[in-house]
Amino acid sequence: MAINKELLDILACPKCKGNVHLNEKEDGIICDGCKLMYPIKDDIPIMLIDGAIPLK
Repeated sequence: MAINKELLDILACPKCKGNVHLNEKEDGIICDGCKLMYPIKDDIPIMLIDGAIPLK
């Protein structure tokens, strides 16, 4: 099950408060400004800065 579009529209990066978007695999939420991916586990986005995965 993918993340609900309405939920994605209201989510913001917890670090910079910027816009986020779903990655291609739909297993993470990306903040382009911070170059971080917040993982999605069991259809729940884990929007914790400490749990974010740095992007290269």
